Amino acid sequence: MLDYLRQLWDAPGCAAALVLCGAGSERALARASALRSRVLTWHQVGRLEPSQVPQTLTLFHPVWAQADPDDLARADEQMARGNFRTWAKITSHVYAARERGPVRRVGRELIEQACARLGPYP
Repeated sequence: MLDYLRQLWDAPGCAAALVLCGAGSERALARASALRSRVLTWHQVGRLEPSQVPQTLTLFHPVWAQADPDDLARADEQMARGNFRTWAKITSHVYAARERGPVRRVGRELIEQACARLGPYP
């Protein structure tokens, strides 16, 4: 798979950027020297501080624009714990729920339903 990505990168006219996230991604690239040599920069993303959650989510996806910051703080405390990857999953579930049914306000109930879909290992 990584070799395929390298071939895409080397294709004439390619102006792509590849972002690999998650624990172990640097080890995977270390084993693929043709890709490792193309890494421009490494960036470590830490956990969001509770005060950063509402603004960050609003910038991330418009579904959060009208959400109550207290509802977001509660979900962050109970489920996401500042992990942006978990918030991306919650966002996906909230968005899908809104697409399936009538337009629903993003409130505590909808956020809790989305969090419940994450299972025991968010």
